[in-house]
Amino acid sequence: MPPIPKNILITGAGGFIGPLLASRLLNDPGYRVILTDLVDPVIPSGVKHPENATALKGDICDPSFVTTILDAAAPLHAVFLFHGIMSAGSEANWDLSLRVNVNSVRDLLLALKDRFPGVRVIYSSSQAVYGRPLPAGKVTDDVTPTPEGTYGAHKLMTEVFINDMHRRGFIDAFSLRFPTVSVRPGRPTNAASSFLSGMIREPMAGVECVIPIQDRAFKSFLISPDTLQENLIRVLNMESEKLPKHIRHINVPGISVSIQELMDALAKYGGEDKLKYLKEVSDSDLERILRSWAPELDTTTPLKLGLIKDESADTLVKQYVDSLKS
Repeated sequence: MPPIPKNILITGAGGFIGPLLASRLLNDPGYRVILTDLVDPVIPSGVKHPENATALKGDICDPSFVTTILDAAAPLHAVFLFHGIMSAGSEANWDLSLRVNVNSVRDLLLALKDRFPGVRVIYSSSQAVYGRPLPAGKVTDDVTPTPEGTYGAHKLMTEVFINDMHRRGFIDAFSLRFPTVSVRPGRPTNAASSFLSGMIREPMAGVECVIPIQDRAFKSFLISPDTLQENLIRVLNMESEKLPKHIRHINVPGISVSIQELMDALAKYGGEDKLKYLKEVSDSDLERILRSWAPELDTTTPLKLGLIKDESADTLVKQYVDSLKS
């Protein structure tokens, strides 16, 4: 008799990262995946076990819907918390960010504490928790988070809550501080960093992309979709004791890449003609957010924990361009 599949709940599954993870899990008969979002969750196409997916549309801020998804996910093995308002959207609407990025996560965690005590929780935080003053070199584990935006502040608030819930034994949690994912397929998002995918994705489709900062030396900390997917699986199976009980964050390893390096890789793998679709126009509000983020983080600890990172801007761009051919 085959083993009973482990139930994995993914919130925010109408976005990009949820289906990215689900596509991996649904190729393994050992998992059943419950996908939920305010919009219709996406069940990835081409997976080996689509029958192991359940999609539920509803408002995660509604306690009755939380009950519905937890009923559907019982007995729950693990939950990935991917839902939320992005960086620029959070800055534009503080109340909405508080409602979604803080209150809904807190209420779901409390429901998990009561229904599935000790369940594995993997929370999508962000390296936006770091702000100025930033060190001259890499951000290391001993740098104190000082977020300069609502998005980072609300992520950090939730991290602290998760730390205490884990310490008390209510959940078994990891908070993953994601780099910017590039290159994301699909449409632009309301993240300040959206252009870091758009400047490759849009030109490859013959569409203009606006780069909101006139500084080609400006660097961002990036991770490819394939590498992020692999790291999510590794954290799902990571031993809890690898981190202290009261410190549950991991700086997911990325690479520091400049705008110029992305432009060079676009020309190399997409063609020189694609550069004509890039337009550099300063946006002071977005630039303030972007410059408050750390351009590079020390990856020693996450690599010791068994996570992986990309090699260069070339690998990020080539991965996306190659995906268009498949």
